[in-house]
Amino acid sequence: MNQKLKYVLVAIVTMLVTVVMMTSLIFFALGGTVEKAADMVRFIAAVRFVEEKFVGDVNSEVLINGSFDGLMKSLGDKYSVYLDEEKFHQLSDMNQGSFGGIGVVMSFAEPGHCRIMSVMDNAPGKEAGLEANDEIIAIEGVPVSSLQPEEVVLRVRGHEGTPVVLTVRREGQTDRDYTIIRSNIHIDTAVGDVLPDTEIGYIRIASFSENTAIEFEEALKKQKAKGIKGLIIDLRANPGGLIKSCVEIANLVVPAGEIVSVVDKSGHKEVYQSAKTDESIPIVVLIDNNSASASEILAGALKDRKAATLVGVKSYGKGSVQTILPLFKGDGIKLTVAKYYTPSGISIDGVGIEPDVEIAMPEKPVTDIQLEKAIEVMKGKFNN
Repeated sequence: MNQKLKYVLVAIVTMLVTVVMMTSLIFFALGGTVEKAADMVRFIAAVRFVEEKFVGDVNSEVLINGSFDGLMKSLGDKYSVYLDEEKFHQLSDMNQGSFGGIGVVMSFAEPGHCRIMSVMDNAPGKEAGLEANDEIIAIEGVPVSSLQPEEVVLRVRGHEGTPVVLTVRREGQTDRDYTIIRSNIHIDTAVGDVLPDTEIGYIRIASFSENTAIEFEEALKKQKAKGIKGLIIDLRANPGGLIKSCVEIANLVVPAGEIVSVVDKSGHKEVYQSAKTDESIPIVVLIDNNSASASEILAGALKDRKAATLVGVKSYGKGSVQTILPLFKGDGIKLTVAKYYTPSGISIDGVGIEPDVEIAMPEKPVTDIQLEKAIEVMKGKFNN
């Protein structure tokens, strides 16, 4: 072996050893172990084997994205999901309060089922003929029973102007496919007014997005200016959203003190406090089995702090907190990272919050008997 070749080989070996050592140091610095290193080698070997040997075409990006999807599904947590570029974008739009959709409110109270609770006027769903109480049994041919609730929502929503095919079951009729063109749906997430012939304010919170607290505060100020003596907060069919917005609203209605505590995997506890010191008015909160997550935080805080009476039926029971990790290709991971606890120290995850006054809506309601009961409860507060 000549001297020049020897130097080249030594340089190559040195470079490889350096790369291995640096990679190992970084891996172990990030909490890796020998076992984890071996698993990483297994994963890389499997990917390379598929890429090189599979008889068909292989898209490496699709392969890796599928691995991320499998990774999240292996956790067995329906709130931890992989979000491809489109779903990641949809989630961002939802948190901003606007998105491409069909204009329906969906219920997932019955596991494996998706029922339409209401249809927005002047929206694609209404124009296509969808009605309240219709059941969506498939989306683009994929059975709803095989999907998690969040997956159903993200599949129904999409880019403005694109079609979505829903298979709908309606009582007394044959299942039917509806092809609906999505449009931009903007939701004012906190709206309401003084209820007719009363001194009772009413604010419906549809979800907790970026502007919800601002909308809530503006609505509350307008109603207080009209002389309301009590407030009904309607959290029915509210799937939750941003804890930040929930806490901001809690600061307007929950007496000074604890709102909620969040505990992560390491046991670290973060307590959110209300700084409200001004005088409160009587509050009644409407909840149902589709009130989830942030809506349960607000309802739980008001109930535990004895600042409101809850009317309706037991809430959904989502007592976990998710965070988003962008994966730098327009996609990301949504992962459950903590559990939250009401001021009394109770975790409602999988349990839900019991109302103080239980009243269920009939299958085909003629009037909103839950709201009527909330008004009755509020008038009782005025007389006490």
